[in-house]
Amino acid sequence: MRDPYEVLGVAKNASAKEIKSAYRKLAKKDHPDQNPNDPKAKDRFAAASQAYEILGDEKARAAFDRGEIGADGKPRFHGFEGTAGGDPFAGFRRQQGPGGAHFEFRGGGAGQEGFSSDIFSQIFGDAMGQQARGQGPWSGADRRRAAPQGADLNVVLDITIEEAATAPKVTAQFPDGRKVAVKLPAYVEDGQTIRLKGQGEQGPGRAGDALIKIRFRRHPRYRVEGRDLHADLPVALKDAVLGAKVPVETPAGRLALNVPEWSSSDKVLRIKGRGLPEKTGGHGDLYVHVRLMLPEGGDSDLEALMRGK
Repeated sequence: MRDPYEVLGVAKNASAKEIKSAYRKLAKKDHPDQNPNDPKAKDRFAAASQAYEILGDEKARAAFDRGEIGADGKPRFHGFEGTAGGDPFAGFRRQQGPGGAHFEFRGGGAGQEGFSSDIFSQIFGDAMGQQARGQGPWSGADRRRAAPQGADLNVVLDITIEEAATAPKVTAQFPDGRKVAVKLPAYVEDGQTIRLKGQGEQGPGRAGDALIKIRFRRHPRYRVEGRDLHADLPVALKDAVLGAKVPVETPAGRLALNVPEWSSSDKVLRIKGRGLPEKTGGHGDLYVHVRLMLPEGGDSDLEALMRGK
């Protein structure tokens, strides 16, 4: 196995941020899905993931730097290599002392004797047992925590002004074909990004996140200015002259608006609290612009009045 620092292309004193950044660049570059015609991309991606599995975890990195684990993440047992006659157990020697016989580990050499299978079982059994129970320097729990996170997904979600005003659940279509229900926050802005944890691509560790970019759809009725809304209100000439209650559509539903008599075209009427939610609570306002409408097909009486007949 290659040195994980070499695989990620970082120095041994690299910060955790530099290591994470280096891994993400390699993972993005060598991900098999991005390199369908490169059979070696899978191996490079696996090597980068293995390297980050060690260097991306503080405990595992420290254990590797101390020589306690190898580049494959497995514990190292020092003193077995280089022993006489190729015997990996020659480093253990039976010693006689005042307290009786005991076994002592030596660096190696010929003529070592009395190796105990009990000691062998204890060393290997304890080490493997600790790892299985999550107690060793590089336990299963550490591996799961250190396993690289999957890539984040970037998703664009178009919403209506009504949805921005009422914050319902909406459905986002993901690039992989999934449809995910998204609960909009009470306050949402055009261009705002919402993070959904664990909804991104699956990696060797936990899944990445989904980054949902909110976009306001262009609305046929409302114009957005800050947290206020503006809309045109067609009003018949008679109602503009005499005054009337006229139905008005708002993001939260229809209401009756009192149009004062002698309301000229482009008169602005304010409806409080019917705009978009404010960050500090409450809502902006809805401003209604009166638009005078003449009768369709004409009106002989109105025409006669205008002619002074």
